[in-house]
Formats: sequence, C-alpha cells, structure tokens
Amino acid sequence: MELIIKKRNWTELKAKLRIKYPQLTENDLQHNEGKEETMLRMVEYKLRKTKKEMREIISKIGYLTSET
Repeated sequence: MELIIKKRNWTELKAKLRIKYPQLTENDLQHNEGKEETMLRMVEYKLRKTKKEMREIISKIGYLTSET
C-alpha cells in the first residue's frame, strides 16, 4: 500500500506538524508529488519515529489516504 498525502491541504498539515515538532524545517517538509515516502523517511529519521508512528501522526491530523 502506497502512502498519499493530500496536496490540497499540504500547507495546513505542514503548519500543524511544525507546531507539534518545531525541530522540523521548511526543507524537511517539502512536498513533491510522488516523493511522499522519501520525505516521510527523512522526517521519521529526524523525529526518531517509526514509519507506523509517522503514519498515525499524519492520519490523526486528517491528511492521509492510501491507495493499493
């Protein structure tokens, strides 16, 4: 299952993540279509979170969909 972050709300999601995790920078959260997994791996590493934890964080904020 591939992770898809809804781009239409990316600015709001990014702001919420930066409030919750002030150590994240604008560069950490650059959204490039099709590169969501790569970005999230870098953010996971920086926050010391697992892939599952990161998906839960984004899902709770309400911006996560998945495609098979």
